[in-house]
Amino acid sequence: MERPSTAGAAPTAWGALAGNPLRFLTSSWPFRSWLYLAGSSLVGLLTFVAFLALALTGIVTSIVLIGIFLLASIPLLFMAVGDLERRRLTVMSPGQPPLPSPHPRLHAPGPRAWLRQRRKESIPGRELGYGVILAVLLWWVDIVVAVNAVLLLSLMALAPLLAHYEEFVVLGWSADSPLEAVPVGIVGFFAFYVFFAYVATALAAAQVALARILLGASDKQLEQRITELRRSRLDLVDAFETERRRIERHLHDGVQQRLVALTMTLGRAELDVPEGPGLDLVRQAHGEAEAALSDLREAVRGIHPRVLIDHGIEAAVHEVADRMPIPVAVDITLSERLPAPIEAAAYFVVSEAITNVARHAEASSSRITGWVHEGNLVITVTDDGVGARASAPAPDLPG
Repeated sequence: MERPSTAGAAPTAWGALAGNPLRFLTSSWPFRSWLYLAGSSLVGLLTFVAFLALALTGIVTSIVLIGIFLLASIPLLFMAVGDLERRRLTVMSPGQPPLPSPHPRLHAPGPRAWLRQRRKESIPGRELGYGVILAVLLWWVDIVVAVNAVLLLSLMALAPLLAHYEEFVVLGWSADSPLEAVPVGIVGFFAFYVFFAYVATALAAAQVALARILLGASDKQLEQRITELRRSRLDLVDAFETERRRIERHLHDGVQQRLVALTMTLGRAELDVPEGPGLDLVRQAHGEAEAALSDLREAVRGIHPRVLIDHGIEAAVHEVADRMPIPVAVDITLSERLPAPIEAAAYFVVSEAITNVARHAEASSSRITGWVHEGNLVITVTDDGVGARASAPAPDLPG
């Protein structure tokens, strides 16, 4: 289900500006824009002051070692500003994913970890450029718009009170008494609100678009991160497979052998114990041991069935289908065996899906299909019961 926008009917500021004027003026976009511009004014001013302080102090003290450190910390200032600005974009981007950073992900939380990692990196030119533009130009424009909006709207709201002391004049309309100032204030407040709502939202939207262009990760960086994620996912799958084999070997060679020995011992005991309550208990214990052995073998088979290892995903899915209480047709077309992690993932997806069909779908038949499409193994499980059709691709095939 699609999430509704939390900022009126339009999901973006540009969409709100181009939409219904009444809906825009009564939405949260004007207030979001004023809040964003006020924050830009503060961040830009602090960046400008901090840059001047670091630069001047670093130049003056450059004859000693501390001046070199101060000058070298200027890129860190603009990195911090870039991080803050990417976070502030959520004010004007409700419900949208955060802007990806051009910097690698932090290995540990906290300011010290951030400083330790970022000082080893080089600042992207686009991020440095945005910081300079914000510190030199944008905050001046933002503070003019934000302050004038607050000042003029406050004057209109206080028009009756101000007219009590002296003549109140706005837009060529004058009022000598509080009663005459009421319509002046109402009309002036509405006019200024409409004007500054559109101006502030357009300015904030333009700055957000500029920030997304200059502060986001490049396509090359995103591709590199996707490659790293795929590699880490394969490493995780390999680690899981190693651990699975260890558990399976322990259960098969350790616990299962002990249970087999126990059932054999109890079977011999049945032959030696005379008829009576004692024999009944031995028989009961023998039955419980055989049930436990059967459950263990089923668990081992569920961890990783032998047929999947020996014959591949097609044979393993056929075995799963044969165990279902409803007829299941299997149509999996593969030209060759897939890598073991891919087969294991596909097997467990199919097992879970077809089990849910048998338990909850109230279906009389089901069908499992599978094929490779553009490097992806696609598995589809359908049924004629209640619910919706579901199709999910398995992990990408390597290479």
